[in-house]
Amino acid sequence: MMTEKKELVDLDWKNLGFSYMKTDYRFISHWKEGSWDEGKLVTENTVTISEGSTALHYGQSCFEGLKAYRTKDGRIQLFRPDENAKRMEKSCERLMMPAFPVERFVDAVKQVVRANEAWVPPYESGSTLYIRPYLIGVGDNIGVKPAPEYIFSIFVMPVGPYFKGGLAPTNFVVSDYDRAAPHGTGAAKVGGNYAASLLPGKLATDRHFSDCIYLDPATHTKIEEVGSANFYAITHDDVFVTPDSPSILPSITKYSLLHLAEHYLGLKVEERDVYVDKLDEFKEAGACGTAAVISPIGGIQTKDDFHVFYSETEVGPITQKLYETLTAIQFGDKEGPEGWIFDVNV
Repeated sequence: MMTEKKELVDLDWKNLGFSYMKTDYRFISHWKEGSWDEGKLVTENTVTISEGSTALHYGQSCFEGLKAYRTKDGRIQLFRPDENAKRMEKSCERLMMPAFPVERFVDAVKQVVRANEAWVPPYESGSTLYIRPYLIGVGDNIGVKPAPEYIFSIFVMPVGPYFKGGLAPTNFVVSDYDRAAPHGTGAAKVGGNYAASLLPGKLATDRHFSDCIYLDPATHTKIEEVGSANFYAITHDDVFVTPDSPSILPSITKYSLLHLAEHYLGLKVEERDVYVDKLDEFKEAGACGTAAVISPIGGIQTKDDFHVFYSETEVGPITQKLYETLTAIQFGDKEGPEGWIFDVNV
């Protein structure tokens, strides 16, 4: 299905930050009496809910983050939105919320992006359209129990490339705080996980680190996550390693990098324990997620040691290749694995 090309809004596309911006439309759907309504596009960027909503009191809320990319020939495409839908299903299951069906999720994302086509940055800017779906418990309630009603909504905004001066390593510090509890909500993308990360994150930046490294809460010996991103590292014999734990958020970017490392770069890949006292087995390391794709890690500060990987100033060659490969697929410059790219007009 072809649509009439819309004139872009007047923005400095090459100098966008990562901040909220009101765009023209958002999608919203309500769940009442056991089912979701058809949903619709609306222009109002506020949501009115009951003061008794479980999202306000008991943390019954989850969200996702993904992007739309304009290709060199002007098409607009999405990167694995079905995986975001499936992950939100799991978050909803953990919080006893009704999931928004996968096919409807993907369709709603396409609707919002098409409706805000004028806000999708041009290819040459390197910027993207950030997409934020969320699902919250609402309705009159005061007891600690699942909400009587729910809202699913998606809003979007243009954002700039994460690294203004290009891909560059930064340093991180190991935190004494725990990101998640064993058998808790660490594997779900729920609001409470992020609220709990604000203080340790600030403590890290106050010490001039980019963010903190969280260790496993049971033993404090193994790396789990880097701020709100997943961790990976490359061994000296070229094995791509990511931590294995039921408390880690299953990053779509991480699993995409695992696939690319194995099938495009020819590396061995492993999900396994990464002990913080054995960092010298790795020659490169990074954090990965939707916003930055990859944040190269220069060094990690533990209590009494600062370990440098490839360099504090230069990006390792494997990290550079992984970043270039994934972003080329996302922007349509390279053929990706089957099923990874969705055209918003199909």
